[in-house]
Amino acid sequence: MTILLSKPHMSGREMAYVEEAFASNWIAPLGPNVNAFEEELGKYVDHSHALATSSGTAALHLALLTLGIERGDVIFCQSLTFVASVNPILYVGATPVFIDSEKETWNMSPEALRKALVQAATKGKLPKAVIVVHLYGVVAKIGEIRHICQEFGVALIEDAAESLGATWKGQMTGTIGDIGFYSFNGNKIITTSGGGMLLLGSDSQRQYALKLATQARENVLHYEHEEVGYNYRLSNVSAGIGRGQLEVIEQRVRARRNVFRRYEQMFSTIDVTYQQEIPFSRANRWLTAMQVGRDIASRDQLIQQLSDAEIESRPVWKPMHLQPLYRDAEYVTVDGEDVSRHLFENGVCLPSSSSLTIGEQQKVIQAVLDTRHFVKEKSV
Repeated sequence: MTILLSKPHMSGREMAYVEEAFASNWIAPLGPNVNAFEEELGKYVDHSHALATSSGTAALHLALLTLGIERGDVIFCQSLTFVASVNPILYVGATPVFIDSEKETWNMSPEALRKALVQAATKGKLPKAVIVVHLYGVVAKIGEIRHICQEFGVALIEDAAESLGATWKGQMTGTIGDIGFYSFNGNKIITTSGGGMLLLGSDSQRQYALKLATQARENVLHYEHEEVGYNYRLSNVSAGIGRGQLEVIEQRVRARRNVFRRYEQMFSTIDVTYQQEIPFSRANRWLTAMQVGRDIASRDQLIQQLSDAEIESRPVWKPMHLQPLYRDAEYVTVDGEDVSRHLFENGVCLPSSSSLTIGEQQKVIQAVLDTRHFVKEKSV
């Protein structure tokens, strides 16, 4: 593809930190860059207990373990998300229950969440945690969701893998719930090639998560292990890349928001809709995702048209309750309306790289507008 969906965008500052790691021979998994990256990201999001991990998935796994979640427990999770938001639930032997989305942000429906919690309370089996996702960098109705979780005494985990730099009432996503985490995968708004960051609720939680992330070694002279641990720490070289990327995070947020605004402006006369920003929030618009209407090609036709023009696009995430892996899982909607399914069947993610040029974006825009010919030919 000539125009990619979301490609890495280097600042030029990363190499100084990487070269420092090589010059000092800190190539081992830990080192000064890791410590500094945790401190610098913690300062950016105003949080004191950050822990760098090998991936966002590893961060979520550690979050569940830190909360003491184990076999037989139940976790409520947003259905419309990437599978990595859910698989760690199976790692710990717990059972996922999926919650439908609402139509504004496309994220977890507070109404469906409350319904599910009322049902669970009636059965005497409340979940141990709720995992809410800020899909494509758009902030969920996090205030309502947090209030509902507090009302039922259930921990709230923020999957902010896609939403670094997004805010609600001036507070960064990932810091609003009890535990949060980010992903620095190669296509994210900033990258360490592969990596993540876990935000814990206390120093004691961080110390326990750190122990688990380093093979659960006990604090004795020899190698002593009383519980299962993991190799989940970020490397010192990767952390150096992250430090250089973090220096330009606000520039990257502005660039992606500008990409979204241009799409919104150029498609103002056709039948497409987008995720909405709730009051007092700022989306990072990691990806611009839109729902296609009747005056444009179907989702699959649009993706094919873009592919023919050497433009990468993709469907919105396929909801977890529609995945073969989770076919037997419980799924809670409001009044039987499957919002997540509708969003998937009609949703397309467009190229949104922070390095996307005006000319490249114009090519995408024209390819989208050209799909109206399919609709005209069909109507004739």
